[in-house]
Amino acid sequence: METAPPHGSSVARWEHFPHVADVGIRGIGSSPEEAFAQIALALTAVITDPRLVVPREAVPIRCSASSSDRLLFDWLNALIFAMATRRMLFSRFSVRLPDSRLEAEAWGESLDLERHQPAVEVKGATYTELGVFRAPDGEWVAQCVVDV
Repeated sequence: METAPPHGSSVARWEHFPHVADVGIRGIGSSPEEAFAQIALALTAVITDPRLVVPREAVPIRCSASSSDRLLFDWLNALIFAMATRRMLFSRFSVRLPDSRLEAEAWGESLDLERHQPAVEVKGATYTELGVFRAPDGEWVAQCVVDV
């Protein structure tokens, strides 16, 4: 399992988890917002090392959904769409979750094939292992499997 060292808070981190054909991604934080930001980093890390992506340009992302699981699904697919249509990668995220909405900014830069050396193209988030929940230790977890 690949993980990132804690950054910022002592709890916030992301990780990849094993899945038969695709890649599991997980964000962990002290709040749902932090977990959503960390899973976005895990998404970038499927493609390239997030440390190689300079947060030069902010892209607003807005979603609304009837549940936190569905909001996570929409958030990840909105990021994947933004990466594909803008030919960008993202490395910094600011997430707010008022009511049943997500209001976020993703900071990144244009894809540079030589510098970023993308490993795969993420096609989309799936409902496999999709979930947003509070773990017994109090940490918030956002996870799902992405199709590569």
